[in-house]
Amino acid sequence: MAEYDLTTKIAHFLDRHLVFPLLEFLSVKEIYNEKELLQGKLDLLSDTNMVDFAMDVYKNLYPDKEILHSLRDKRSSVVAQLKQLQLETEPIVKMFEDPETTRQMQSTRDGRMLFDYLSEKHSFRQEYLDTLSVSSPLQSLQQRTWLIHWSLFVFFNHPKGRDNILDLFLYQPQYLNAIQTMCPHILRYLTTAVITNKDVRKRRQVLKDLVKVIQQESYTYKDPITEFVECLYVNFDFDSAQKKLRECEAVLVNDFFLVACLEDFIENARLFIFETFCRIHQCISISMLADKLNMSPEEAERWIVNLIRNARLDAKIDSKLGHVVMGNNAVSPYQQVIEKTKSLSFRSQMLAMNMEKRVAHSSRTETPNWAAQDSGFC
Repeated sequence: MAEYDLTTKIAHFLDRHLVFPLLEFLSVKEIYNEKELLQGKLDLLSDTNMVDFAMDVYKNLYPDKEILHSLRDKRSSVVAQLKQLQLETEPIVKMFEDPETTRQMQSTRDGRMLFDYLSEKHSFRQEYLDTLSVSSPLQSLQQRTWLIHWSLFVFFNHPKGRDNILDLFLYQPQYLNAIQTMCPHILRYLTTAVITNKDVRKRRQVLKDLVKVIQQESYTYKDPITEFVECLYVNFDFDSAQKKLRECEAVLVNDFFLVACLEDFIENARLFIFETFCRIHQCISISMLADKLNMSPEEAERWIVNLIRNARLDAKIDSKLGHVVMGNNAVSPYQQVIEKTKSLSFRSQMLAMNMEKRVAHSSRTETPNWAAQDSGFC
């Protein structure tokens, strides 16, 4: 499934050392030629100080050749440079290793007081801060794009990562704008986070917003995962959704960040198909449903029984006729009000932030010349 491999696109926004785990993963999956991957690793290492790693890769790539003298010479210079940098940074390292300094930094909210404390106790100098500068809008966009890609390592390895990725990527306009402008391929990870989210109510609400984004960006990026959502919630094409679900399995297995989400994804994707199908039909044949879910009739019946037991489905099974009879799932008016007003707090917050920005901007704007001139009236 090299067709859907995103390593090349993602690598543009990662530091070199973060690319190596992705290449190791591809090596295990045997998607690409092993020698080409080793050569790619060696090319990546050529401009780094990871000389020992480069030597190991060189041995694997050319087992019959001796290590290049250039690599041995580079190793000596790297070790010397490391010792020199350790000497230069020793005062700063000692400063942050001091428990009293750490406590002071955590408790002090006034930046000026903290700077004075560090200057007095550790000879902290203004030059340490001179490298910090205000970013332009373009630089901010680029930095957000890099942060989005770095954060994938955290979000898909943290217990609450799939909730946090939605809050950051989908509901923070500046990050959603960065995804739509610079890296629409991140929609694969955003879509997977929505589908595998364990909070059923949140998942249903978020799906509406996700579908809008997928539709907007469908001309720039598509893969089986985004197309699955589009087939199911835009076109209501259950046969195409079933085909895309099979392709999704191959995509997930070969994706470094998503391979651990495979079981949750398949389980919830089947549930999505089932829920959408049940909204249209009152009585459903188990054999037909099994075909839609890519399961055997026996597996489908057990799966539906488990849903009913876990109170995730209001339905009854007619074993003689082999039918599932759906219950009445009418949403109460109170629940409808709750669902419709759920996003008001977030929208109100964003409106307040925009108003504050406008007020701050207008206060910084100089008075126009025509307003400053004497109008001539007494």
